[in-house]
Amino acid sequence: MSENPQSQNRMGTARMLPLIFSMALPAMFSMLIQALYNVVDTYYVSQVSQKAMSAVSLAFPIQNLQIAFAVGTAVGVTSLISRRLGEGRKSDAESAAAHGLLLGLCTAAVFAVYGAFFTTPFFKMFESDPEIVLMGDQYISICCIFSFGSFVVVMLEKILQATGNMLWPMIFQLVGALINIALDPLFIFGYFGLPAMGVTGAAIATVGGQIISMIFAAVVFAVRPHAISISFKGFRPRFETIKNIYAVGLPAIVMQAIGTVMNMAMNGILSGFSTAAYTVFGLYFKLQSFVFMPVFGLTQGLLPIMGFNYGAKNKKRLTQAMAQGCLIALCIMLAGMLVFLLLPDKLLGIFNASEELLSIGVPALRTICTCFVFAALGIVSSTMFQAVGRGTYSLIVSLMRQLVVLVPAAWLLSMIFHEVNAVWWAFPIAETFSLLVSIFFFLRLYKREIAELGM
Repeated sequence: MSENPQSQNRMGTARMLPLIFSMALPAMFSMLIQALYNVVDTYYVSQVSQKAMSAVSLAFPIQNLQIAFAVGTAVGVTSLISRRLGEGRKSDAESAAAHGLLLGLCTAAVFAVYGAFFTTPFFKMFESDPEIVLMGDQYISICCIFSFGSFVVVMLEKILQATGNMLWPMIFQLVGALINIALDPLFIFGYFGLPAMGVTGAAIATVGGQIISMIFAAVVFAVRPHAISISFKGFRPRFETIKNIYAVGLPAIVMQAIGTVMNMAMNGILSGFSTAAYTVFGLYFKLQSFVFMPVFGLTQGLLPIMGFNYGAKNKKRLTQAMAQGCLIALCIMLAGMLVFLLLPDKLLGIFNASEELLSIGVPALRTICTCFVFAALGIVSSTMFQAVGRGTYSLIVSLMRQLVVLVPAAWLLSMIFHEVNAVWWAFPIAETFSLLVSIFFFLRLYKREIAELGM
């Protein structure tokens, strides 16, 4: 390494706040488009029937698991690429990118097998209505069998983000989401001579948008120059590279997959009250994406900045990124909390909510949103842990947020009060505990590693 890597990359030299915004805003915008897609997709399904909406809500844990593997693996690749670039090891960064694409395709093949043969038992665990089971099975089977588009485009997005390029990943997501939104009414309701396919049409629109976005991203990679290139000529999988990817990627996968377990457990608890209760839970996750997605977009900009400066041993810029990222995340979450507190009935009204859904959903949204501010700090802290290669810390914090505290608290509240509105308090309880754990891990990491960095 003959040259200081910071002299070659703006992540090591640019003013921090403008740098964060320049890298995070495209990702935040694309995440907002993704959140809009989530809401529009559910809006269209809600026009079919409440049973259709319940079926899609039940399918969410499987979709979340698919996202967990796609994004989790890609986070491991992003962290490794950004650290290798910070160390001036470009060829190793390019090798990590090639390994990431291969791992993504292999994982997509596993989901395709599951979608072809094993989806029906999942829905029968939570619902006895054969119509809801059939619609859910049709929806998630298509999403899994054709998941390769999602896995590839997510990996290509993260590879570019690792180099500091945030514009093209935003465009990739924008293309997929807009195509998805455009195809939804065509396939769901059957316009221009197409048959009306209901939730099956929604699934076709989803994978159609993902595949077209994947093709577009592949063309961009092929015809435009980028900070790193991907080539499989003479490629040999290396165990050491895969190990380094999953050192951060596996905890990130588990961290996001915890959401699947949490959703299944919460659906089980809430189904004991009514179908409307778990439907409200599914609608909450659609709505909260407008608040959480921009914060996740922010962390996509923060991760390569933190990883690069950690690799370059620049303590000042690493801690600057952490502090300013926390401040931005707090502002976003506070704004979201105020909207949920003041306008819960209007938010649920988007989905043609019945009186029963409103009676459960309004107090649910007002209660759960009180945890948003705590979540902001926890999410940015987890990004710091991932950036410096301490994915296990992120995993433990997510376990606290979504499983170890949340689910037992929800179960105990349901048993003690026998009232669905009491269950929602499990969310602020879990976020409070996880924030305390995040603070402990950050102080430990700072004392043992960050404080000893060079600049």
